[in-house]
Amino acid sequence: MIPVAISLMFGAFVAIVFYQVYRIFNAVPDEDRSFMDRPALGYRLVWPLIQVFVHYFGEYIGEQQKTLTFFRLKQAGVEYSLSPEQFVGAKVVSFFAFTMLFYLLLKMAGFSAGMFSICIGIAGYFYPELWLREITGKRKNNILKALPFYLDIITLSVEAGSNLTGGLTQAVMKSSDSPLRSEISRVLRDIRAGKTRAESLRAMADRSGSRSLTSVVSSMIQAEKSGSSLGPILRAQAEQLRSERFQRAEKLAMEAPVKLLGPLVMFIFPTTFLVLGFLILSKAILEQMITFAPIVWAYHWPG
Repeated sequence: MIPVAISLMFGAFVAIVFYQVYRIFNAVPDEDRSFMDRPALGYRLVWPLIQVFVHYFGEYIGEQQKTLTFFRLKQAGVEYSLSPEQFVGAKVVSFFAFTMLFYLLLKMAGFSAGMFSICIGIAGYFYPELWLREITGKRKNNILKALPFYLDIITLSVEAGSNLTGGLTQAVMKSSDSPLRSEISRVLRDIRAGKTRAESLRAMADRSGSRSLTSVVSSMIQAEKSGSSLGPILRAQAEQLRSERFQRAEKLAMEAPVKLLGPLVMFIFPTTFLVLGFLILSKAILEQMITFAPIVWAYHWPG
């Protein structure tokens, strides 16, 4: 009778726990993502947990942190995929997920899993930061690579008699999908929505976080204010960007041997010395065996 009562009590406890978890998740309102982009795969896997954090703890995030996080998301081009609260929630969820996962793995392997799991959890907390930094760097590099080509199209359009807005339109129409194309498309939408061309271009420069694009935008705005011809200015900017890209490639090529020195010393040299040492040692042992073989033969078989 007692085992049955214990089983019933345990079943009731599990049912209450599941009911409370259901109530916690069910209380989270559905988010209207009609005009939002899909988040990355890692975020989609834990999206219900992120939404729970935002619903219950999002109001405790400071306004300064929200503003800074939104600016960084905007530079990465994911401000329409994640809100600042969701990004902070992803960091917290990542901390607990990494901690629990490595705790269970280490316990199953028979190791002490306390402090080490917490250290892994702290690393997991900063994993979304690394992801954001990586995609921001890739986006800036893509913008920098594509910028001279777009400037050439805008220059040809301007020299053919079109204005700057027409040149931007032609650049969008004649190019493939890229971060810079998306930014120029957004500039054109802002202009159609009533913003001035200078404000739209400055907003694009702020979103990109690229110094080269900021310099190009400043030149465009200054030339438009002073009434100068845009064609020669944009052509000079494109040539300068190509020259800077070539110099950057030369710099990376010169840095490559220095960067390879660490892996060379830590991984390749020890393996090479190990192989050479084995061959030398084997040869020395073989020579010793050949040298002492007649003596051993004579000692054991004197006849």
